[in-house]
Amino acid sequence: MSGPSRPRTAPDAAVPSAVPAAADGRVPGRRAALRRAADLLTGLRAWSARRRGPLVDAAVVLCYLAAAGYVTSGLWWHRDRMTYASNDMMLFEWMLARAARAVTHLENPLYSTALNAPDGINLMANTSVLGLGVPLTPVTLLFGSQTTYLTAVVLALAGTATAWYLFLSRRLVGSRLGAAVAGLFCGFAPGMISQATGHLHMIAQFLVPAILAVVFDPRTDRVLRRGVLLGLLVCYQVFLGEEVLVFLALGCGVFTIGFVVAAPRTARRLAPAFVGRLGVGALVAVVLLAYPLWFQFLGPGHYRGLPFDPAAYPLDLESFTAASRQSIAGHESVPGKLSPNLTEENSFFGLPLIVLCAVIALWQWRRPLVRALVLCTVVFAALSLGEELRVGGEVLELPGPYRLVSWLPLIDLAVPARFPLICVPALAILLAISFDRIPRRTAAGDPVPGTGTTTATDTPGGRVPVRLLWTGAVAAVLLPVAPTPLHTRPVWPVPDFVASGEWRAYVPPGRTLVPVPPTRGTEAIAGMYWSARTGLAFTAPGGYFIGPTGPDDPQGRWGAPDRPTAVLLDRVAATGEVPPIGETERRQAVEDLRHWRAAVVVQGGLHRGAPVKETLDRLLGPGRGISGAWVWDVRDRVG
Repeated sequence: MSGPSRPRTAPDAAVPSAVPAAADGRVPGRRAALRRAADLLTGLRAWSARRRGPLVDAAVVLCYLAAAGYVTSGLWWHRDRMTYASNDMMLFEWMLARAARAVTHLENPLYSTALNAPDGINLMANTSVLGLGVPLTPVTLLFGSQTTYLTAVVLALAGTATAWYLFLSRRLVGSRLGAAVAGLFCGFAPGMISQATGHLHMIAQFLVPAILAVVFDPRTDRVLRRGVLLGLLVCYQVFLGEEVLVFLALGCGVFTIGFVVAAPRTARRLAPAFVGRLGVGALVAVVLLAYPLWFQFLGPGHYRGLPFDPAAYPLDLESFTAASRQSIAGHESVPGKLSPNLTEENSFFGLPLIVLCAVIALWQWRRPLVRALVLCTVVFAALSLGEELRVGGEVLELPGPYRLVSWLPLIDLAVPARFPLICVPALAILLAISFDRIPRRTAAGDPVPGTGTTTATDTPGGRVPVRLLWTGAVAAVLLPVAPTPLHTRPVWPVPDFVASGEWRAYVPPGRTLVPVPPTRGTEAIAGMYWSARTGLAFTAPGGYFIGPTGPDDPQGRWGAPDRPTAVLLDRVAATGEVPPIGETERRQAVEDLRHWRAAVVVQGGLHRGAPVKETLDRLLGPGRGISGAWVWDVRDRVG
């Protein structure tokens, strides 16, 4: 809110006192005209404000969409390129294509046999993003999986920013500018851009503000109705990304503790409605999600645990003050030693932003909301440091806070490097609050809130435009962390043999097309890539997903269980060395091809393609070059 304003002068005060009133108390003609003019002006101002609000909202949303288009511009203009996390991008392209196929062919959206033949994939136990894939089915059918993926990234980033803007401008602050800046940061913070390189499920956060608006609604009536709405929102978020929902639950828990401690009376007054909404929402969500969750944890292809140790992905303390690779002030050298990988640069806020938010927190410390936000920021920033503290790439002999809670449910499955994503909206809300509390103008010599300094007389009338100065300061702080377009790199194109459908002449119903390498390694995701770009036209073994280690071992692992031929070809693709091939290897290759129900083996572009082809020639006989691919027809041997 702006500071104290001068008392408005009544309309009568503007009329010269020399104009007398009539003897019968009626207002003279001139005075009545001025009053009517003043009333008309007031009405015009109110009408203009009502009209201006939607226009401002539309302008803000267009700015967010433009920013998202700018971030993804390298992929829109260069369709033969993918992000550096190409395996993740291929995964989500396939998931979006699979959702469209489930809609058009009325298939089970929670399971698919199009990959990992013959076992299939439990999509509910993977990041299937059905909440995006199903609504975007028309885009997939008309323009393909790549356009759908880019559209989903744009909608996720701009939608998250828009949702926060609407939530803040309607519920928390009166400054639309402050809400717009905060929304921009929520949608395009360094952590969001880092996740946008491949983790579509992590940037689809546009339901988070809506869930928060219901959970922390200060109104105490209509508990049942709002509880049902909460349950529906939670259900939809599950099909966008369960990990975001877990982080939301953790953040709400810490925030609630902080608010209860800071404002116990208010908390007691709101508690019955708060608990009631949560109870109703939980009941609705459990009923609606009963079958999907059963399928996830007990259905075909379910698994236990994770194929990696979450504790192995911590952040460096120095990362909070550094610049990420994909920000204006960033570069390639420093971030590499401060974060686990390119997709987990979630804490690179920069020192100026941290200092600014600290000043805002001290200035507004009396507010319980601010205290709870600071608690959230400190707790999750500390947890992101992992089990051992690191500073500047060096491991210190000091235990990290994460070690104290790593055994707790939910936290034991969370990657520590992603906890700063909870800090992003907390810092954004602090920025929004500052715009709401800064006065529009301050008289010369008056103290500037939060700084302890006084203003100088440098504007007409001796009043300084503090709101303008503050906006400039925030812009200067946020500019270094502004995003650049996503980094990209070229990828091998889909072979014409596959893209044109020429493969159909070789693959009868019930049989598979085996891409090379079939199931292992980074090169093995080519089959998933081809499948996505052709609308899941064929069935293939392997894929990039999490599944059980074997039929009798539910421990989670990446990809399909190992087959000897897949291991051999993956080793050749990684090293470029052709191993000795004898009858034992040939018999094993036929056995593995029978397991995959193969009809044809296809090799497209590979970084070490010549050694792989030579190995396959020795295993299966000479391949044929057909429409940009090497093809081995194995129908006669598999039977």
